[in-house]
Amino acid sequence: MPSSPEDSLPILTPVLSSGRRGAFPPIDDYAFLSDCETNCLIASSGSVEWMCVPRPDSPSVFGAVLDRAAGHFRIGPYGVHVPAARRYLPGGMILETTWQTETGWMIVRDALVLGPWHNTTSRSRSFRRTPMDWDAEHILLRTVKCVSGTVELEMSCEPSFDYHRDGARWEYSGKVYERATASCTADDDCPSLTLTTDLRLGLEGREARARTRMSEGDNRFVALTWSELPAPTSFEEAADKMWTTAECWRRWITLGDFPDHPWRNYLQRSALTLKGLTYAPTGALLAAPTTSLPETPGGERNWDYRYTWVRDSSFALWGLYTLGLDHEADDFFNFLNDVTTGDNGDAVPLQVLYGIGGERRITEHTLPDLSGYDYSQPVRIGNAAYDQDQHDIWGTMLDAVYLHMKSRQQVPDSLWPMLERTVNAAINHWREPDRGIWEVRGEPQHFTASKVMCWVALDRGARLAELHGKRAQATRWFEIAEEIRDDVLANGVDAEGVFTQTYGGTTLDASLLLIVLTRFLPADDPRVRATVLAIADRLTVSGLVLRYDTETTDDGLSGEEGTFTICSFWLVSALVEIGELERATHLCERLLGLASPLRLYAEEIDPRTGRHLGNYPQAFTHLALINAVTHVIRAEDSRQAGQFQPAHSPAHHQTSQ
Repeated sequence: MPSSPEDSLPILTPVLSSGRRGAFPPIDDYAFLSDCETNCLIASSGSVEWMCVPRPDSPSVFGAVLDRAAGHFRIGPYGVHVPAARRYLPGGMILETTWQTETGWMIVRDALVLGPWHNTTSRSRSFRRTPMDWDAEHILLRTVKCVSGTVELEMSCEPSFDYHRDGARWEYSGKVYERATASCTADDDCPSLTLTTDLRLGLEGREARARTRMSEGDNRFVALTWSELPAPTSFEEAADKMWTTAECWRRWITLGDFPDHPWRNYLQRSALTLKGLTYAPTGALLAAPTTSLPETPGGERNWDYRYTWVRDSSFALWGLYTLGLDHEADDFFNFLNDVTTGDNGDAVPLQVLYGIGGERRITEHTLPDLSGYDYSQPVRIGNAAYDQDQHDIWGTMLDAVYLHMKSRQQVPDSLWPMLERTVNAAINHWREPDRGIWEVRGEPQHFTASKVMCWVALDRGARLAELHGKRAQATRWFEIAEEIRDDVLANGVDAEGVFTQTYGGTTLDASLLLIVLTRFLPADDPRVRATVLAIADRLTVSGLVLRYDTETTDDGLSGEEGTFTICSFWLVSALVEIGELERATHLCERLLGLASPLRLYAEEIDPRTGRHLGNYPQAFTHLALINAVTHVIRAEDSRQAGQFQPAHSPAHHQTSQ
């Protein structure tokens, strides 16, 4: 593995689609849309290729991303599949695609519609959190405008229900050709989908189709709905809903504090992505909206990420809080309180992950009839990691709570019992082996990073106890934190002063970058510097960071994997911490250059090709981007303004100022 500075490394060029008929688009070709209750992925061809309703973890109704025959919904010019340009409208989640044909130009805009709160005559059956001013309308809206010449427009909507296990039966549900409804052929419990449009719909078996010639100034709309809320019935109504959706997103992003910097747009897109991954009814935050996008093309490292990991969600709040966007934290902590309290009010242990509705059992099984993305199998739904022992979760959760509560200078009485239980869990189990932050499916081990995060649990727990006026408890917890720190320093460091993946081992692990990011040791400690540089020099491929060496780590799986993008962003932050600002800035620039065309990130990047791998877009990666970019910006500013203020510091946290 290379150890030379990044400026000697090759420029990576992302792999493009092969262009053959039926080929899968690159993962980073997809746009992500959300209304904070439902989400979807749209390929550059104009085809919706992943969508699950009514919840993100429901069975898919469009699943072409996992099998080219598993359902799609395309709007675009006839015979043209590569757009002239594609972007998000600034400040929100409305996708704009510009098309050029031989005879004209047209623009398509796509959005999952948001509007004023609509449960005004009866309470929502799914909403548990405090209602906001706006809410999802359960409409995927697509508008079309011909801006020059003439264009042949085509629409094709072919759902395939229940992960392609149940076909669609279309029936007209309007007066003429303006509305049609698709329902399952076998399962009466699955959702129905209704198309409402000013096009003339034709029904051809499993497919609803429409074609028309548009001339300059012509407008059209198509609305796909899956609830009783009314769809627009004219282009004017559709345009009004599109404007309202844009306004809802703009109002939210305006709450944030974004620096006046060339990287500002990356921060905003990451913040919007994290917001889009929240499930508003409960406050849960999805790790990603997809399942089984492969970490290894053609391999078995394919997982379902449509759930809320305590770790990912807690870290995500680092990112949002850094930008001054902290309302989501209240919802998530109340969600945690819900899932750790039984029906009779008794305490329930904190799990690694939950369903977005608070479900505690996430059974994992495979879908053998789906080909898998790029023919990578198995396709999994559910996630067996829900009952693993992962001791880092107590620290990540308490760190996020402390970050959130410190600015308020108080801990709510309602939240304290859960926090106390979490600290006690760390006290009772920190000496035991676990599966670690990466959820290895090999044997449990004494992972150094897990012990460090148990120290975080005791340290932050003690600080929260001080805020809550429980000084004796705080003193005791600080003492246990020191005991854990001493144990880690005695067993988790090799003869060269480098922290190791496991006690007594020799393998590196990118999670050890958290040692400096969580303030386990100060940045000027020689063991911190040695560990950060060892990871930068020995656990990288083309300068991008692996989470660990698959040849020396028993993770219970076969095959290689790409570099973990969150780990590369962690390295940026850690390099800033130890004073390597130039190297950190160079790496950050390279990572931003490897973003998708819409500034989104999958879980991994192939360091040789720049190809995105794994589920997409991933919350973990976008939160690490926010932290890394903010680290670099603040360090640059501090050259003239005084002492560097890190993006995440439990002792001296500030929002972006």
